[in-house]
Amino acid sequence: MDNICDELLQEIFKRLPSTPSSSLSVSLVSKRWLNLYRSSKASLSLRFPPHNSVIVSLSSLLSYYPSLSSLSVHVLSDSITNKTNSSSAFSDHLLFIVSSCCSNLHHLRFLAGPVSVSSLYSLSKSCSQLTCITVSLSKPLFLSWVVSFPCLKELCLYICPNERVDDGVKRFGSFLNEEVNAEFGLETLCLSGIQADDKGVGWLWRNCRRLKKLQLKSCESVGDGESFSSFILCVKGLQEVELRKCRCIVDGVLLRLAENCVSLNSLLVYDGGSKEGFLEFINTCRSNLQKLDLRLPLDLNNNHLAAVARNLRHLSTLRLQSCCLVTSEGLNTLGIALQNSIEELALINCDVVEREIGLLATLGQSLRMLRKLDLSYNELLVDKELISMLISCNNLTDLKLRGCRKITGVALVSISKNSKRLQSVDIMNCPGIEAEAVEFFVLNCSQMRQLVVEESKVSDIARAWALHNVIEVTSG
Repeated sequence: MDNICDELLQEIFKRLPSTPSSSLSVSLVSKRWLNLYRSSKASLSLRFPPHNSVIVSLSSLLSYYPSLSSLSVHVLSDSITNKTNSSSAFSDHLLFIVSSCCSNLHHLRFLAGPVSVSSLYSLSKSCSQLTCITVSLSKPLFLSWVVSFPCLKELCLYICPNERVDDGVKRFGSFLNEEVNAEFGLETLCLSGIQADDKGVGWLWRNCRRLKKLQLKSCESVGDGESFSSFILCVKGLQEVELRKCRCIVDGVLLRLAENCVSLNSLLVYDGGSKEGFLEFINTCRSNLQKLDLRLPLDLNNNHLAAVARNLRHLSTLRLQSCCLVTSEGLNTLGIALQNSIEELALINCDVVEREIGLLATLGQSLRMLRKLDLSYNELLVDKELISMLISCNNLTDLKLRGCRKITGVALVSISKNSKRLQSVDIMNCPGIEAEAVEFFVLNCSQMRQLVVEESKVSDIARAWALHNVIEVTSG
């Protein structure tokens, strides 16, 4: 093996999976292999405790990885964002080390506490090729540093709830308070923790005219009053919107989308909004919505499903989680109306699946185009109900049954006989399925490419067969 040239070994190492076992296996061969493996890695994820010793070790560690284009740094502390003085200095120092050692970065996820504006300007000079940045910021918000990253396409900001102005802001204050109008090329924007008094967000909305994907998480507003009026400017070209735990603003955002956006094809709403606001959005939406993902335990009912059936006729993906007020009547109406378009259906932890006998069989007969099905965490779902649906779903390639505690090996045997196109199955946390059934399933599913199951349920025979037939067996 020592006769293999360095360049060839590096090409081989680039194709190895990014798993701890691969890294350990290579490092045990020789120091040469370890050095070449490190120098070939383009992606690295690091998790540190919040100690000053990290500052010294990080610089030394990164020197072994000269080819990094993607880096994730996460400090393991829930309280670090509340230590304004120490955390800002600590995170700024870490960011300076990153910018000094990794000039070829394209993707940076840096969650080591809030960083100062001055450190971000410094980062832009050293890592001008960055296309994706994730960082934490303290208040007040000054965001004009974004324009100093000319290649930036994706930005994710976590806003920390402190109000102290750091030294970097003081130094650059005179410049940062200017209203710089400089439209930039951001296509994906993720904001977490925005509140009603955050004035700096308005500048971001005014200059994000090319935005395609917007994610808001735990936001009570989209900024101050002026920011909300500016928000309208960025919604026109949106294609994907995700609203997680944003109850205060969901109705307003959905109204703006319905009035101003015709390009939206994917919408996710978790834990927020009102029955009336969401119903109005469905009835007035002018976009050709194709994907709808909802976790609305007490805000979604049959009226919404009927409206979806009437107005969103091109919907190909429907995902419902913990929707307690939905019944078989609403789902069956939806199934009939969208029988030629729905290819992916998820009913996760929806008690209607367990409560109403025959629902799955009826849905299976309607949704014959179904390719992906997720029934995870329906703990009382039984074999008979599942099998009655899958008999009709001949095009199914992806099935998730994670956490379905009543499903047994009987269902698995039936699936292996009737669902011949299955490529991916998740049966984690299904205690009713034992090792014998898993082995039978692996040996009899010729198209299978991925199986998610506890390692203890995979026999030596099943593991050998999976390896020979390129089936990935994982417990992830």
